[in-house]
Amino acid sequence: MSIESTVTDAMKAAMKAREKQRLQALRNIRAGFLLARKETGADSISDDDALTVLRKLAKQRKDSITSYRDGGREDLVEQETAELSVIEEFLPAGPTEDTMRAWVAEAITTTGATSPREMGKVMGLVMKDHRGEADGNIIRKLVMEQLQG
Repeated sequence: MSIESTVTDAMKAAMKAREKQRLQALRNIRAGFLLARKETGADSISDDDALTVLRKLAKQRKDSITSYRDGGREDLVEQETAELSVIEEFLPAGPTEDTMRAWVAEAITTTGATSPREMGKVMGLVMKDHRGEADGNIIRKLVMEQLQG
């Protein structure tokens, strides 16, 4: 079963169970899928494209959570956190930190980077090889740690 049909089924179940917050999150996911379908003109969305949409939605929620927390809006933080947890249900588990450290070490060796000024080369290689798998912010932190340390 495709991710899109799984989300649709979850949406129906949330309607029947009268779970307002979950239903709203699922509707937002479905809207992202519909927008992606509209852009390509396709009748359905592939699982790879669906994962891209889900990752984008998750990143937006994480950014919103940070902004709302900085602004002291805990009510909105709760809402965005709940929506993020629903989005993450449909995403595969990401790589572990040890795996990402290995990717960074390999990229540093490949590029021959020796200082933080060469962070762009390393970041570019890691993100090119592992697009969609890794969070750029975490990779940036790991690159800085390894190049400074």
